[in-house]
Amino acid sequence: MRYNNDNKINLLGERPLVITTERNYMDEEKFAKSGKKSKKHIEEVKAEEARQERKAEKAAADAEAANKPKGEAPKVRPLLERRGKKYQEAHKLVDKSKVYTLKDAIELAAKTSPVKFDASLEAHVRLGVDPRQADQNIRTTIVLPNGNGKTVRVAVFAPLDEVKKAKAAGADIAEDEEFLKRLEKGEIAFDVLISTPQYMPKLGKYARTLGPKGLMPNPKAGTVTTDVEKAVKEAKAGKVEYRVDKQSIVHIGLGKLSFGSDKLLQNANAFFDSLKSQKPASLKGQYVKSVFITTTMGPSIAVENLYN
Repeated sequence: MRYNNDNKINLLGERPLVITTERNYMDEEKFAKSGKKSKKHIEEVKAEEARQERKAEKAAADAEAANKPKGEAPKVRPLLERRGKKYQEAHKLVDKSKVYTLKDAIELAAKTSPVKFDASLEAHVRLGVDPRQADQNIRTTIVLPNGNGKTVRVAVFAPLDEVKKAKAAGADIAEDEEFLKRLEKGEIAFDVLISTPQYMPKLGKYARTLGPKGLMPNPKAGTVTTDVEKAVKEAKAGKVEYRVDKQSIVHIGLGKLSFGSDKLLQNANAFFDSLKSQKPASLKGQYVKSVFITTTMGPSIAVENLYN
């Protein structure tokens, strides 16, 4: 808007003030409706130029910072020195240049346990398999002769006639449709879930809940079976599942140190016999690459390859 004073004078001797709504096109830039001369395109070009300018400024700043003299690198202590005193004392008992027999490794592991509670004995075996191949993706179960020392809570989802057998065998939870209501509420008070084949489709809805926790029944693990009573007894007796991970390593707990060396050795031999039987027929090359025995929070002990 602009104000325009007319040359005429009114009766009061004043010049009237006239307000005009005439648009002043001289002060505004004219744009095309579309194309390179459109307002939108011109704004985009200006924004891109500003972005490139900021990018160049940042590159110059980075180059300047890179050319500056660097200070001394921070001193980092070795990993062993950052461990606790008890671990460091236990680590001294292990000769890292030596490969122990399975029996000696188990006895040494009991001496090097740095914790006050009843620690577990663990075996970690690196294999030469490719887990991406279906026939080399090792997964199975084993009943340890002396159990694994853990209290296992077993749940059974099966028809009513099988539920009675499961309860008699020692199942902690044995239900039919009531079990699904527990899952709806998010109640997972079990370590092993056993189901019959005909009831597996009903569990499909809860696969995203049970799967990540490793609780989804699986035929390879022996938790999908028609003989529910036998599966419950085996789970309570110390049946454990082991499988190869993405790094081609098998991890398994062999029992508690309170078992004693003899019982732990029996469990270890049973595991390695089972692992040997799982060797894929299509595998070319070395099956077992390395074996280590350790305890909960204890140092690792190299074990001689039992298959060489």
